[in-house]
Amino acid sequence: MNRSMIRYVMGGVLKVEGILLLLPFIISLIHNERSGLWFLPVAFGSTVLGILFTVRKPDSQVFYLKEGCVSTAMSWILISLVGCLPFWLSGEIPSFTDALFETVSGFTTTGASILTAVEPLSKCMLFWRSFTHWVGGMGVLVFLLAIIPMSGGSNINLMRAESPGPSVGKLVPKIKSTARILYIIYFVLTLIEFVLLLIFGMSPFEAVCTAMGTAGTGGFGVLNDSFASYSPVLQWIVTVFMILFGVNFNAYYLILFHQAGKAFKMEEVRAYIGIIIVAIAIIMCDTIHIYGDAFEALTHSSFQVASIITTTGFASTDFDTWSQTSRTVLVILMFIGACAGSTGGGIKVSRFILAAKTFFKEISGYIHSKSIKKLTMDGKPVEHEVLRSVNVYFLTFLFIFTASVLMVSLEGHDLTTNFTAVAATINNIGPGLNMVGPTCNFAFFNPFSKYILMFDMLAGRLELFPLLILLTPRVWYELLHPTSRHEKNS
Repeated sequence: MNRSMIRYVMGGVLKVEGILLLLPFIISLIHNERSGLWFLPVAFGSTVLGILFTVRKPDSQVFYLKEGCVSTAMSWILISLVGCLPFWLSGEIPSFTDALFETVSGFTTTGASILTAVEPLSKCMLFWRSFTHWVGGMGVLVFLLAIIPMSGGSNINLMRAESPGPSVGKLVPKIKSTARILYIIYFVLTLIEFVLLLIFGMSPFEAVCTAMGTAGTGGFGVLNDSFASYSPVLQWIVTVFMILFGVNFNAYYLILFHQAGKAFKMEEVRAYIGIIIVAIAIIMCDTIHIYGDAFEALTHSSFQVASIITTTGFASTDFDTWSQTSRTVLVILMFIGACAGSTGGGIKVSRFILAAKTFFKEISGYIHSKSIKKLTMDGKPVEHEVLRSVNVYFLTFLFIFTASVLMVSLEGHDLTTNFTAVAATINNIGPGLNMVGPTCNFAFFNPFSKYILMFDMLAGRLELFPLLILLTPRVWYELLHPTSRHEKNS
């Protein structure tokens, strides 16, 4: 195992985080907030440690998928540990476990909070909460790919380990250019939303925090009621952009380079839009009697469907008071999630499409035993390796989900709370139902349950396997024994 390259990548992440921590420090200077002073020493320490990790360049800059997964998992744990320090040291979140929970929730774009009220927080801390969403949405390692020179396929192994979805490919021949294109699209969409929110009456600070939370599909808000007190116009703007950030970014690349026809023919995008329309129609018809107005029912149903399927987690109303039918639809959307290659979480629409196609192929095989049918996606044949990885993902997801619900249930809370708490964290949603509903929080869980849920957040954001690989004894043996037989053969 190339330990020096893993160290080098982690050093690069620490240097980037050190620079990013200066932004909330600047916010604190603007608003004259003393708590923001803690960002400076943390930024300095992160930068110095990053320099120490990268002062010596690795002799070999080649590493493979195993190293990519280990680097990704360790980097995400590291940025969360460093990122939580300002919350904890300033005393705005006195418990280290709670500060870490809030930070992991931010970077993984989950949006599950332990705070009973967010408005008492200083503006620099509110900014940092939302900014962690924006950083984690596209991925800090994807950003590093545009900076760190690597060879031998190392770039694609980092991107595969961090990017959401069943498969990751290149938009252009060079991964470095692909990373730049992704971040340009990401930044431009964020900027457009920010400008629209300003035009329609949101304050600059609230607009930037909301835009970052929407872009990262995170859901940390700056008001205690999330989005309930904002005007319908602002709710519709955010609804549209939540849906846009849940679309596979390959579609935007195709549109950008005058191939809109191909973008609109992508099966995943069409299925994603179709699911949203059907879910909105069901919930609108089911809730119209609550609001007494068709437009208001459409506004809230559209907002919540977009928020849940993209795993953003904003709330424009207390959907926990809706009927069992509407709440069931939302829980189903929690698991479906957004498109692969987007900033959204969940299992991903593409995996469900492939699972459905596999199901119908098997049924067809029983009826027409001699027929040979090749599965296709967007007109291209799907390799057996992709189908195998999708099946393994579903089984692994089910195992982690079941184990997590069982361990969280040891506290004795009701099944709906435990089930949706795990669903909301492993799918990077934010709010669940009952005790973790949109008007509640995760503060009541004991430290053991909080660490289980933090594991679920990281596992869900990193597509399960990078974190699981980090936990295997062989990986740690190779990390601790650099001259072992395993390293020589890797």
